[in-house]
Amino acid sequence: MNEKRLAKIGHLPPSAKLVYKVLETGGQFTQKDLIRETSLPARTVRYALNRLKEEGILIERHYFIDARQSLYGLNVPEPEVITA
Repeated sequence: MNEKRLAKIGHLPPSAKLVYKVLETGGQFTQKDLIRETSLPARTVRYALNRLKEEGILIERHYFIDARQSLYGLNVPEPEVITA
């Protein structure tokens, strides 16, 4: 985890940090998957997702397998390309 991202999540509640860690290690999850992985209540996971989204750490995509759900992942910046 880089220092900028650590600074962004340092002040967040423990639930948001847990959701962040699950997303960091596991890739992309639906809200149901995050509830199952974290053992947190649905309302707490929703709150954590909203806080991460407010910080610009989280991205939300359409989940084409089930249009009623969204797919959540970390907003990873594109690597800088250095040309010589």
